Amino acid sequence: MSEMLSSHRKEALKALLRRLHAGERPEALQEEFRRAVGAITPLEIAQIEEELVREGLPPEEIRKLCDLHLALFRESLEREELLAPAWHPIGILMAEHRELLGLVERLKRAADHENAQEIAHIREHLAESEKHYLREENVLFPALEKRGIVEPPRVMWSEHQEIRALKKGIQSAEGPRLRELAVALGELLASHFFKENRILFPAALRVVPEEEWPSLRAQFDEIGYCCFTPAVPSAPAFVAPAPGPAPSSEIRLRFPTGELTPEELEAILNALPVDITFVDKDDTVRYFNATRDRIFVRTPAVIGRKVQNCHPQKSLPVVERILREFREKKREVAEFWIHYKGRFVYIRYFPVWGRNGEYLGTLEVTQDITRVRELSGEKRLLDEG
Repeated sequence: MSEMLSSHRKEALKALLRRLHAGERPEALQEEFRRAVGAITPLEIAQIEEELVREGLPPEEIRKLCDLHLALFRESLEREELLAPAWHPIGILMAEHRELLGLVERLKRAADHENAQEIAHIREHLAESEKHYLREENVLFPALEKRGIVEPPRVMWSEHQEIRALKKGIQSAEGPRLRELAVALGELLASHFFKENRILFPAALRVVPEEEWPSLRAQFDEIGYCCFTPAVPSAPAFVAPAPGPAPSSEIRLRFPTGELTPEELEAILNALPVDITFVDKDDTVRYFNATRDRIFVRTPAVIGRKVQNCHPQKSLPVVERILREFREKKREVAEFWIHYKGRFVYIRYFPVWGRNGEYLGTLEVTQDITRVRELSGEKRLLDEG
């Protein structure tokens, strides 16, 4: 990365962070921080956190102590200005931050006055806010990870899971419990958005090339926006990379059971009534099919991403166990079924083996089986009715 701390400043900062981890109060270290380190940029904070993890600090410690870091850095962070136009992904996310904080304040007042209509309206808006977090997790975070910024997105994703839990509770809570959850959500969002606005987003603007943002904006558009998202201006024209030569109809992929052109193979994979994602032997996402009614969000930004970064921190032990048992040939399938947005979803993982028995990767297959579960009797003839 272009902006690196001097070796002396870097070691001084890491020493201060270790003292925080040992239990010293942030307030007691403020003056020492100013003398030893001086002004520090959000990108430098992200770099330091990456180095601490590489040196052996458990990633979960970064999550637990992030608030302590902020207390130490807050003075220098407050001086950071973040400028992103309204069309820009960062500009959109920050505008939604303001709307979400306003929604929570309205929810507190509505809970105080037992305004059922207003509470129902805000609950709908909070449910819609899921698209905000999906855009971050599936577009922005992969772009940062490709530039070596991995730990800050993991911290943010961990907090997304806490936000989701509070939003879920708010959907059914009543009376004093509803206000209690609204207060907790407001406090968490205020802290979370401060970290994003003052650390994560400025770091993103530093490391992601300017010419890449229109492409990321196009992926934002594909996922969609929240009902409360302020009007989003059109982005600058995005010039997609020139496609390679169209597959020749003369090229045929030969298999033991037949042959297909590349165009036919792509069309077949996209026509399957299931979503598939392939992760290679190095745990890197290499492919997903483009079905019409995809269940879970997939974006081009995830191609080349480590599968471990595609899951929240609390799910990693399960992911790692499945991959390990596939490699060791101790498991032939891992399967789960969940209720998701009114649908019953069946998720299976399969190890993929080469002709010589070598492990090639893992295939995820996701299917909406809501209607399948309702079938009964027989249907032998085509019914046009």
